[in-house]
Amino acid sequence: MSIYLDMNATSPVSKEVANLVYKLMVEEYGNAGSRTHEFGANAKKTVEKARKQVADIVDADKSEVIFTSGATESNNIAILGLKAFGEGNNKKHIITTRIEHKAVLEPIEHLEKSGFTVSYLEVDKSGIINPEELKTLLREETCLVSIMHVNNETGSIQPIAEICNVLESHEAYLHVDAAQSFGKLSENLKNERIDLISASGHKVYAPKGIGALIMRKRGFLKPPLKPIMFGGGQEKGLRPGTLVVPLIAGFGLACEIAQKNAAAWRKHAQNLKDELVQALNTLDAQYNGENTSPFVLNFSVPDINSEAAMVMLKGIAAVSNGSACTSSSYTPSHVLTAMKLDEKRIAGAIRVSWGHMTESLPITEIIEKLEQLKL
Repeated sequence: MSIYLDMNATSPVSKEVANLVYKLMVEEYGNAGSRTHEFGANAKKTVEKARKQVADIVDADKSEVIFTSGATESNNIAILGLKAFGEGNNKKHIITTRIEHKAVLEPIEHLEKSGFTVSYLEVDKSGIINPEELKTLLREETCLVSIMHVNNETGSIQPIAEICNVLESHEAYLHVDAAQSFGKLSENLKNERIDLISASGHKVYAPKGIGALIMRKRGFLKPPLKPIMFGGGQEKGLRPGTLVVPLIAGFGLACEIAQKNAAAWRKHAQNLKDELVQALNTLDAQYNGENTSPFVLNFSVPDINSEAAMVMLKGIAAVSNGSACTSSSYTPSHVLTAMKLDEKRIAGAIRVSWGHMTESLPITEIIEKLEQLKL
């Protein structure tokens, strides 16, 4: 059976988290919005505990956390929720990058159709933006800067601290899509200059269908977001709908576990990565992206097509050639294209990603199969 090496797409749910989710589904199943009995009161306590567990990852206050269905929804609320503020204050300029997840690029394109202007930070083959370029793109009417922390395809880590320094004297709201770093590479997310942080539970060993948007206050003022859905008033009026208490609690517990173990997880992941790189060097592999996360490696081997490689690796390793959200599309990766890599290198790009549950990599078998393709 294949070893699962597509953790950037989704992770398994840890046993502790799964047990808690199950318990809250079949034994303690109250609605957190029910105020007339202890079942509802206990559910609310569970939600508030999880809110703090999530907030603690980035040193936020629990009142700054709203629960969503995942980073995609969080991104949409963070971006589209600023529309009214931008229009009402003549701040209709947005800065982002060309390597963002589609869950950021498409909401921004939607605002562009509504009269906003968008400036894109370029990247080179490193996959990393230049904070100095951000300085040149900022305008008085810039409302939002949206830059992901860790790229989902290459793992390139953006210079968040330097970006925050550039924005120190500017009023633009800074949004960071932290789906790939939340709970794993969280230190730079603690910077108080970051106004909005998106996170997904299923990237950090919690279930799919739960995430959060962290909205840091500036002084006593919260970001001026407006809801993009209506019908209830839950989550400070920004995200209506019955709170999914079991998933929220599972996400909270996953965050607590991650916070305790992040350093050990990173060390283990880096050891796996170093072993894989050493083996791939024998095939003259090219590595796509620089300053990358220890949990992922994106590489191309000359004269090997990624589709052929994935077929060859079936039964050995489940890998990918890009984002899970665009895997039904056969168009070249917009991330690798923005990095200005050549067509053959893009066509050969393979993404391998792992987690702390990955004990070892089937390196010998992977190399043998790739060598066969080179013959």
